[in-house]
Amino acid sequence: MTTEWRYVHAFREQFLRCGLVEGEIVTILSETQSRPSLVETARLAAQSLGGRVSDVVVPTPPSTHPVPIRSTGASQAIAHNPAVVAALAASDLVIDCTVEGLLHAPELGRILGGGARVLMVSNEHPDTFDRLRWDPDLPRRVDLGLAKLRAASVMRVTSAAGTDLRVRLEGGFSAGSTGVTAGPGSIAHWPGGLVLVFPAAGSVEGELVLSPGDLNLTFNLYLRSTVRLRVEHDHIVSVDGDGLDAELFRSYLSSFGDRESYATSHVGWGMNPSARWDTLELYDKRETWGTELRAFAGNVLYSTGANEAAGRYTAGHFDLPMRNCTLTLDGEPVVVDGQLAPELAPPT
Repeated sequence: MTTEWRYVHAFREQFLRCGLVEGEIVTILSETQSRPSLVETARLAAQSLGGRVSDVVVPTPPSTHPVPIRSTGASQAIAHNPAVVAALAASDLVIDCTVEGLLHAPELGRILGGGARVLMVSNEHPDTFDRLRWDPDLPRRVDLGLAKLRAASVMRVTSAAGTDLRVRLEGGFSAGSTGVTAGPGSIAHWPGGLVLVFPAAGSVEGELVLSPGDLNLTFNLYLRSTVRLRVEHDHIVSVDGDGLDAELFRSYLSSFGDRESYATSHVGWGMNPSARWDTLELYDKRETWGTELRAFAGNVLYSTGANEAAGRYTAGHFDLPMRNCTLTLDGEPVVVDGQLAPELAPPT
């Protein structure tokens, strides 16, 4: 796939929002299995703004797992190479085009510690970035949602289908994503529009009921049947359901052979009004990484796997955006039956 001017324009506008100015040192990080159209588009867009652009390309590492790893945000491609880390840390702006992304990569602290800001470009078809128009009010609303999350003690998620999950927030790590970096030493992923918490150990209990139309973004599919998950002391202890979805869920997580694959990674909600729930039907599975589906406004996202706030690390990972849920913070509604509360919704 070749790049298009409309893609370059979308990237250029996003780089401007991240503060790219003429003369800045811009490093485009990719790997041998990166999407070429994203790398080329990023390079052209950064050059059009006068960035001093260089490419760092690393080999995609061999798999060490019995199943494919997808959409973890924890790229292993740098492989602690000191020369690569030094080049990235010395940059003003790193445009991350690796397959999995640097959001949870082990080298990220050293890169940000050098003063670089990192924009993680999700491994999506470039049409996604052209289509998801910028919402200038999104940062304000994400910051408001994050403030509400950080001020609360308990998150509760319920639904008419039977979900009733309780998350204690004390000691957790919370974050909001707008898709825009916030100065030296910051990272953002694009597309943005998420508010979430990585709960501390021993903070999550209850029942999750995944209904038809909810998503499993490791498999890049809509659920066709109901899956019931029982969570005790942060970990999924039972996966019930008669359909193929439950069977696939059990099979994939069991392949890692560790308890932490069943643990809670993060819980939050989507706030991006341009992101759509139905777009997964319109792309081949290899053409999307599902970031839009994590961010669509009013979804409640429950994820399994690694959680640094709880001291848990694993490659096993599911992102499970759910529709039609209600999420409250200390009893205050944030999402009601799949719709953002008025103060968090975009202006009409």
